[in-house]
Amino acid sequence: MVSHGARLRRTAALLGAASLLWGGLLGAGPSAAREHPGSAAPAGASAVVPVQTTGPAERRFNLVFLGDGYTAEELPKFRADVDKHVKVLWSIEPFASYRSYINVWAVQTASPESGVDCDPGLDAPRRDTPLDMGFWGGCNPGSVQRLLSVDGAAASAQADLVPGTTSANRQIVALANSATYGGAGGTYATASGTNALSSLITPHEIGHSLGGLQDEYDYYNRGVAGGTYTGGEPSSAHHTVLTEQQMRDQRAKWWRWLGEESEAGGVIGRHEGGLYSTKGVGRPSRHSLMKTLGYAFDQVGREVMVRAIAAKVNLVQGHTPAAAPIGADRTVWVETLHPLGGELDVVWRLDGRTLATGGSRTVDLRRLSLAPGVHTLTATVTDPTPFVRDPAVRGSAALTRTVSWTVNTRLTTRPEPVVARFTGHTATDAPVGARSVVYADTTHPADRTYAVRWWLDGEPVANPGNDRDLDLSALGLRRGTHTLTARIAGTDQELRWTVDATPATAAHELSRPLRTVYVPGRPVEYVYDGAFTMRLTARDEGGGHVVAQFRVDGDGWYTYYGWPTDADAPFRFTPGGTEIDGLVYGKLGTPRVVPWDDATPEYGTHTVEYRTIDPAGNIGPARTFLVTLERPAS
Repeated sequence: MVSHGARLRRTAALLGAASLLWGGLLGAGPSAAREHPGSAAPAGASAVVPVQTTGPAERRFNLVFLGDGYTAEELPKFRADVDKHVKVLWSIEPFASYRSYINVWAVQTASPESGVDCDPGLDAPRRDTPLDMGFWGGCNPGSVQRLLSVDGAAASAQADLVPGTTSANRQIVALANSATYGGAGGTYATASGTNALSSLITPHEIGHSLGGLQDEYDYYNRGVAGGTYTGGEPSSAHHTVLTEQQMRDQRAKWWRWLGEESEAGGVIGRHEGGLYSTKGVGRPSRHSLMKTLGYAFDQVGREVMVRAIAAKVNLVQGHTPAAAPIGADRTVWVETLHPLGGELDVVWRLDGRTLATGGSRTVDLRRLSLAPGVHTLTATVTDPTPFVRDPAVRGSAALTRTVSWTVNTRLTTRPEPVVARFTGHTATDAPVGARSVVYADTTHPADRTYAVRWWLDGEPVANPGNDRDLDLSALGLRRGTHTLTARIAGTDQELRWTVDATPATAAHELSRPLRTVYVPGRPVEYVYDGAFTMRLTARDEGGGHVVAQFRVDGDGWYTYYGWPTDADAPFRFTPGGTEIDGLVYGKLGTPRVVPWDDATPEYGTHTVEYRTIDPAGNIGPARTFLVTLERPAS
């Protein structure tokens, strides 16, 4: 690849650079898109399938999955691939908490032939497919095998079939019917549909495309250390040339997060390497999603992504008309978005004075005894998420919106009958998780407020203040299935949900140890003198792809995907790790990512934990076993 670097950079300049998949990780390089005549299927041959609908497309961030090389008989396989990619995405914060901001669509187009071009090699046949996807950057001998391209015009044309989506409110993800490792990103993200690691590409690529996050790799060409960074302070939010003390002194970069346990493992600090350099520049965590596929975003990247996702929508979804003055003889309302991971705050102020409304979405002006004259009423909606610490981010339009009304006591409101009914709510056709926020919005008459009352398994649930949202995580639900009900008080209008409070189950299977040690009150211990394998299986009663994760010695949770070369093979642990195409997997103890990471075997006893995240968002309790790696006899 080194000899083709300049050529690839020229290609990037022509196509509009974004990010390129270098084996297991993504880096700067050519876009996934290429212009090619292709053989796009007629629009009538495509079917738009809503995978998740949380609201009108015009008011949501839309993920549009396209499939290429799936014949009519293979379209169920495409849907299964989409399901896996989406479920993995929902297992990662902040997507887990903000999935209610996102619509997901699958555009199904039957391909005349199965597979994609030049898979796996340049000598492989070309296929007749709607999106003309191909490895080797579209069968380019000067490219690399892992670069999986797509006809950009054809991809846009298919995505345009989803009503209400535009290039401004969507992200296209094109999946190739292939188990070969590959993908690319930028304006269009691509991935092979069924490779072991392919579903982990999507969140990384969205980190690039949506959040503007950069790669944290300490190399550019795989297997070659990146050298020393010699530039100035990077514009990247998660790279710096500053020391930890300088960040604190200058209140710069991620100083607010320093010293905290990283969501991706280890501690937030200044870890050497990033931006394709081994030295001279630092990143927040030892490893994170922008460095190693399988881990989470750390707090720094997560904060960036919260802002990026929220900036695609408006926290205020509707409100009492504010273009003209209103009278003081009415109620005033706002409707907000409803994050799955927590409630938004609403603060009402009259002439700058905060009103005691308890976060209610409605205020009754008649109860305020306004003095005659003109007044200013405001409602400020804010996302209080602990994922954000930067006041500038919190105060941005992404996380704070204000609506203002002029109230004139001389005006009277024309009475208009409004029927009590629900206007929007958490979907009732699938179970909700025990950690979810469930919502129910109603119509808004000017002369009253329709109160929403909640019941769980037939018993009333106290929910003062904002009665439109109910945070199930605060109820401490016991395992099992529950029935949640919302009613508009004094009417027969009712909504009902099934609450799934039972996490998916998981089991582990290890290769045969030298011996197994059982000690009362202590996890089972397996003893090995070399490599061993671990297979994790997970199952949920409700069906759908279940994400399994594991971690070693309290490090970051790592998504289980089988083995990089075979999704059906178990994960393999070795004392020094296994190098596969320039990357290292499965070192027991402190992970290695690249060959120059420390390969010193860590003998002794290690703690391995594993857990599940099911389609409803339930996180199962961690189960634990011990592994002792014996030092070879000298």
